[in-house]
Amino acid sequence: MKERLQKILAASGVASRRACEKLIADGRISVNGEIVTVLGSVADLDVDDIAVDGQPVTQAAEIVYIALNKPLGVVSTCQDTHDRPAIDSLDLPENLRLYPVGRLDMDSSGLLLLTNDGAFAQQMTHPAFENYKTYLVETRGHVDEDDLAALHSGIELTDGKTLPARAEIIAYSPTRTRLKIAIREGKNRQIRRMLGALHHPVENLQRIAVGSLQMGNLQPGEWRYLSPEEAAALLEKNDI
Repeated sequence: MKERLQKILAASGVASRRACEKLIADGRISVNGEIVTVLGSVADLDVDDIAVDGQPVTQAAEIVYIALNKPLGVVSTCQDTHDRPAIDSLDLPENLRLYPVGRLDMDSSGLLLLTNDGAFAQQMTHPAFENYKTYLVETRGHVDEDDLAALHSGIELTDGKTLPARAEIIAYSPTRTRLKIAIREGKNRQIRRMLGALHHPVENLQRIAVGSLQMGNLQPGEWRYLSPEEAAALLEKNDI
């Protein structure tokens, strides 16, 4: 059955549907040897030969969802154009084309979702999707009640005011504050910028939960498969 090309690519685990649309627009997709650049083009994977950069696209053999504890120093991409350590450098399942769901900065660690389910990745990263992501953060200086109030109401950044965050102080030391912060949007390096605006540079940042999913006792570089129930729960807008 013929379907839109971007839908076929996403269902085959190539990337999210939005990213697949860009691949088409960039002329990186061919159907039966002909480059296709028109969005809305249709094909049938059972009949047509579809390729990305010349590499054949096949049906995803198995849909999987993985929770990974991303180590520090690893970028949240499958391959990096600057030769930095990327996701594919980790000991992940072979013969599966996995893609990260969202981003986690190179200098941050913690829970990162991986999947070959393009529709799932698209829904999880859509701007309208508002599941909270929770972080443990260590900052310089003494975060006070006024700082917490600012985080709770939103911080003005160069790309707009942030949505209200959930923040609580976990511990103090003479020169550091340890916090738990949950946000439901994904501005670039958002928590670092929020706390930087309050004059509390971030020393360490670790994501510990996405929605209802907790990282648990996964060590850096370790991963586990999610159950179907866990994956389904992530698509619900849970209130933490």
